[in-house]
Amino acid sequence: MSYYDFGETLKRLRESHGLTQSELGSHIGISKAVISKYETGMGYPSLDVLTRFSKYFGVSTDFLLGIERGKTIDVSGLTDRQIEIIHQTIAEFNKNNKS
Repeated sequence: MSYYDFGETLKRLRESHGLTQSELGSHIGISKAVISKYETGMGYPSLDVLTRFSKYFGVSTDFLLGIERGKTIDVSGLTDRQIEIIHQTIAEFNKNNKS
């Protein structure tokens, strides 16, 4: 697992939940600058922070680390906006399933 993979996963989760870096940082208890470092591969979270991300997003730490990828969806040929809508829809289903 590379820093880039974690950063991309974190960014996709954040965006699919409609959060800014500042908002996510507030929920997790870290600064926007730290979120930015994670997303750009310039830093890596401690186990404690990784666990907070896991609990907040309702995903496993294995998923965040790229160990567990779950099901994949072929998005080749889709626009960025269409991919964003798919991420938002999945996040909403996950949220509803937890209720």
